[in-house]
This record gives sequence, C-alpha cells and structure tokens, in this order.
Amino acid sequence: MEFKFGGSEINQRTVLGHPSGLFVLFFTEMWERFSYYGMRALLVLFLVTTMLDENAGWGWDRADALVLYGWYTGLVYLTPIIGGFIADKFMGYRKAVILGAFIMTLGHASMALEGMTSMFFYAGLSFLIIGNGLFKPNISSMVGQLYKTQGKEKDAGYTIFYMGINAGAFLGILLCGYIGENIGWHYGFGLAGIFMFFGMLQFYFAQKIFGKIGLTPKQLGDFDDVVEDSIEEIGDTIEEVKDEAENSKVVRDRLIVIGIFSLFVIFFWWAFEQAGGSMTIFAADYTDRALVGDAALTFKIVNTIITVVPMLVITWVLMMLFKQTYGKYSLSNIFLGISFVIIWGIVIWMLNRDFQAEKTEVPASWFSVLNSLFIILFAPVFSKIWQSKYNPSGPVKFAIGLFLVGLGFAVLAYGATGIPDGAKTASVSLMFLVFAYFFHTMGELCVSPVGLSYVSKLAPIKLVGLMFGVWFTANFFANLLGGFTGSFIDPISEEYGLSTFFLIFTIIPIAAAIIMMLLNPMMKRKMHGIE
Repeated sequence: MEFKFGGSEINQRTVLGHPSGLFVLFFTEMWERFSYYGMRALLVLFLVTTMLDENAGWGWDRADALVLYGWYTGLVYLTPIIGGFIADKFMGYRKAVILGAFIMTLGHASMALEGMTSMFFYAGLSFLIIGNGLFKPNISSMVGQLYKTQGKEKDAGYTIFYMGINAGAFLGILLCGYIGENIGWHYGFGLAGIFMFFGMLQFYFAQKIFGKIGLTPKQLGDFDDVVEDSIEEIGDTIEEVKDEAENSKVVRDRLIVIGIFSLFVIFFWWAFEQAGGSMTIFAADYTDRALVGDAALTFKIVNTIITVVPMLVITWVLMMLFKQTYGKYSLSNIFLGISFVIIWGIVIWMLNRDFQAEKTEVPASWFSVLNSLFIILFAPVFSKIWQSKYNPSGPVKFAIGLFLVGLGFAVLAYGATGIPDGAKTASVSLMFLVFAYFFHTMGELCVSPVGLSYVSKLAPIKLVGLMFGVWFTANFFANLLGGFTGSFIDPISEEYGLSTFFLIFTIIPIAAAIIMMLLNPMMKRKMHGIE
C-alpha cells in the first residue's frame, strides 16, 4: 500500500489536511520556542534592571546587555550547523532532537538558580546554546520529509509548523515575561524549562509515528535499504536521485540559490531581532506603559481576548491530534495534555491577578507577544495565499519581507522624532510599537517559513541537515551584528537622535529588498524547476 505522506500508517491520518506527525512536531517545537522566547524576553530586562530594584537584576549598562544578547541569540543559530552534521552522519534526527531538548531543560534549570551565583546563569546559557544546536535543524528537517511532493503542500506544511513556533513564542513571552517581571526573574527562567521537558516527553513517546523518518543509517539497515527508504520518504525516484548526482550543475545552482537566500536573510534578522534588544529598551524606557481608567480596563479586556482566543485555537488543534493518535500514542498525549492543563492554570491565574490589581502597567516584555499573536492570526491566511494562483516566487517573497521590516522601523523612527537627543526616558504612544510589530510580522511570514521550505526543497538529500545548519548560521551573523548595532543606541541617540537610530534599520532592509527583486529572474533560473 502506497502512503500519501512519509512515515507510519498512523501518520496518514490528517489534521487540518496535513499528516498527524506534523502536529507532533508542531507541539514539540512549540514548547521549545516557549522556552527560548520566554528566556529571550527576560534576558536584557534582567541584565539592565538595577540591583536596588525590588525585583533586582544585575544592573548592567545597555551596551553590555545588548552585546551579550547578540552573542547568545547569535550562537543559538551557529551550533545548528554542527548539530545538523552530527545528525546526518551519526545520530539521526530523532535522537538529536531528544538529546537537544534534554540539554536545554538542564539549561533552564541552571538559569533558575541565577540568584545563587552567576556561574549557574552562564552555564545555563551554554546548555541552551548547545541543546539548540542539536534540536533546531533536525526537527525542521523532519518536517520536510513528511511530504512526498516538493511544491505548495510542503510550503503550507512549513507555514503551519511556523505557526507552532510562534504559538510557543507567544505563550513563552506572555507567561515567562509576566512572571519574570512581576514575581521574580528566576521563576520566569525556570518556567521555561518545565515546558521544554514536557515537549521532549511528548516527542519521545510518539516518535514511532514517523516510521523510518529521522532514524540513523544503522537503525535503517544496510546501504541499499537506506537509499530506498530515503527515496520513499522524500518522494523521489531512484532515477531522479541518480540524475541529480550526475547533473552537478543543477546541484551547484540550487546551492547558490540557498547561499543567496542565506545572505539576504541576514539583513532581515539583523533588523528583526532588535525586538529583544533595542525595541525592548524602547518599550521599557521610552513608551508610556502606565494606564488608568478606561485605558486600563480596555487593555485588560484586550489582553484577556488575545490570550484566551489563541489558547482555545491551540487547544482545539490539540484535541484533533488526540482524536487521531491517542489510541496508538496515549502516553505522549497524556504528557501533552498535562502541559496544557498547567498552562491554562497559569493563564487563568495571571488574568485574574491583572483584574485584581489597582494599577495597570503594561510589561515591557508584553509587546514582543504581538509578533507571535499576529503570526497565529495570519499564518493560515498566508498559507492559503501560498497555495493559490497569487503565490509569488521565493525571491519576491523575500523582497516583500525585507521591505515590510524596514517599514516597521520607519514607524518607530517617526514615533521617536519628538524625543530629545540623548534622552534616557520618554513617554510616546504604545501604538507605534504595535504597528511596528505588525509590519515586522507580515514581513516574517514572507521570509522565515518560506526560507525553511526552500532549503528543504533545494538541498541535495544527503545534505539537508547540513544546509539547514548553513541557514541557521546566517541567523548567527544576523543576531550577532544586531546585538552589536543595538549596543550603539545610546551614542547614536545622543548625537543624532533616537529617530536616526531606527532609520538605520529602515534604509538597509529596503535597499536589500530592491536588490533581491533585481535578482529574482536569475534565481528562478538556477532553481531548475523548484517552485
């Protein structure tokens, strides 16, 4: 019997038109992103908070905090090139995902002990960097192998997967950020690790749904079986694989396209990743977050809606997965169910605490939630567009994404025009950040899930994991450069104004968008039929 999707017979059961295994990966990635973005939302705020504050931080200056932020967010994208290679050659994707998740759990546990000694804090960051290297490229590779076609269906699958990424980011920023800022930094760091552990368990006990996807060569059998099984999982015929090996020009051209995408994605993430750095500082020190009267009530109601509605949507997806897989993978579903019971309890506690509070101040970390919220709301829309006749080419999507991220910073540059040069605080409207995050998110939907899909489609079979590592290495340079550029927020704003600082992130991405549009015809030719 020929299966429509890769993986086991159970994986042929669909959820929202996609294989059930996609949603096992969806929830595993969701909890990993919960842990990463939850910690990311707190890192700079914790470092710059004075040691005299009631919720004491380390009292670092902005420049040092943003440089450490750049190194951390950069290194978590550098280690995947090593993790992808290890999985391709030795461990297989599944073992790499499980080991990476376990190491990251240890990292969050260590960071929860930051109050005892700084050694735990730095050890925790190191564990997170190493664990992410094993986890990130290999779970993305497994998504691609669920599909036997290389076209629109796979693009849509990666967009759904990307929705899972941002569901985790949404919950992590919202809950870890709230608890870290209002209860204690170490509680926020620790909470992130709890759900990383649950994500690991639900993946471990459901991994047989993937059939032979993600196994090591030794587990698959002899060499001939490896070739045949790989062909079956990815949907290529033996003849196509031989032709690809013989036609080195096609392979070379497609690798060049991956290289161009990887280069231009640096400009996107360099700007976009200011979200956890200079944009967080803008939210904390330059935005009017104190609300009273009707404004405070409106925020509480809106915050409740944007928290509960996505939770209901994700829970609905969870129930559909339960329906398809509980009979075969009950233990995995039980761990996943327990994690959702806990998360619902925390959400209800947080919202009740907010309504009981006399004063309403929007947490500085809250604005990062908007990115994930907009992803959850608009990812299905973009998924449908990519499957329709209005689906543009990959380079055009990239150009649109770069333009939109620049437009978002143009909004912030305009909002900062009234702030005096060198001012350390101000009270501009929070709506500037809301609109900036909206444009950034629309740009992200044009770049990130599309990039993941194109790497999967363009890379030779035996280099898929390595090419994902290369893709994430581009993110390393973007985050590192973003952190260093962000560290100049004070000297630039003192001499030229904060508006000029944000204009830097407006002009460069838009210039990159224009160049990408010019490269579109050449890149389409070098894809050799990949759409």
